[in-house]
Amino acid sequence: MRIRRCAVVYLEPREQVEFDLSVLLGGGDGLRRDRRWMALAPHLGAEVEVTGAERELLGELSPGQWVEADALADRRDIVERLLREGLLVADTDEHGAMRARDETLRGTYWHPLAATLHAFTRWTGVDTVQNQKDSGTETAVKMRDVLGAPPVEAARRADANALQKLPRLAPTSFDDLLARRTTCRNFDPSRKVPFETFAQVMQRVFAAQAEVRVTDDTVFLKKNVPSGGGLHPMECYLIVQHVEGVEPGLYHYQSQEHALEPVAGPGRPLREFVMDMVAQQHWFADAHVIVLLSPRFDRTFWKYRHHAKGYRVIALEGGHLSQTLYLAATDAGLGAFITGAINEVELEQAFGLNPIHQGALAICGFGWRGQVMETAELDPAERVWVKADG
Repeated sequence: MRIRRCAVVYLEPREQVEFDLSVLLGGGDGLRRDRRWMALAPHLGAEVEVTGAERELLGELSPGQWVEADALADRRDIVERLLREGLLVADTDEHGAMRARDETLRGTYWHPLAATLHAFTRWTGVDTVQNQKDSGTETAVKMRDVLGAPPVEAARRADANALQKLPRLAPTSFDDLLARRTTCRNFDPSRKVPFETFAQVMQRVFAAQAEVRVTDDTVFLKKNVPSGGGLHPMECYLIVQHVEGVEPGLYHYQSQEHALEPVAGPGRPLREFVMDMVAQQHWFADAHVIVLLSPRFDRTFWKYRHHAKGYRVIALEGGHLSQTLYLAATDAGLGAFITGAINEVELEQAFGLNPIHQGALAICGFGWRGQVMETAELDPAERVWVKADG
């Protein structure tokens, strides 16, 4: 049997601090400090605690060169444990599953730091609303009380006398559209979005407008947003709840055909599923259309192999798409939102995604705004919500 180290692993020295009365009574500061080494390997998606001896062996072995396991017979127990955890891989059928996961990561050409960031910032089973309650940060006032004053709202780099002021020009219809672009946190599920309105928003934001065919198997799409390398890796998976002519359920949006491809449902009430996907942010749960922005990392990294900026341009594309969605929805008289507080692991499972090849970046959505602001929305200019007199 031959073995080698997995493609990417970072070792983190971690300290856990807890109060211990015995330490205090013994003349110390009352804090017990436990130090551990944690191995972070993105193909695993879960951290692994390692001993000093295991850490040293990981440092000795190459991620590219195979060695005979018999050469490490004096550390057989360590080798076997690291093989079970997937930090080492072997060329035998017995260890084929872990080797396949490692080879998938190698073949997708991730930058090592980006792969680690992506793997270890994914959520599962998180309730962000309860977390805010537990920390006492549910409102802006409470956040100020708990966290202290935030950094200044707009930075200044020069004295007021040195400012060269620019003219504020008369607004146009586009300025009016921008002024009405406000995150919606109050949706009206009693009204359905018309089929043609839904189709128009999807066409404007996510559809391919044209294509450039370089060869039979090399095609670049033109969409209404910029994309790193012109690759447009972002796929859209939909949770449709309240649209005329579309059965509620899960779909994949095919951007070239401008069509919906049904995906097997979650096997439970749709709104309950949505609540879990948006980490219990109930103010988004009644949105008529929920869109998972799901980048195909392998398409971007086909060009930007092991590139330090590859993951960043994918994240930027999520911003481009969400802003275009806000504008398209607002123009149609609808509200829109985006959130990064999502349970990626459950989304990957629901839509059948392999997070190394294709992940869950953010959730956005749109629909009719409710008549009553039950959850606060930021609209200081009162272009969406007009305060009642008195």
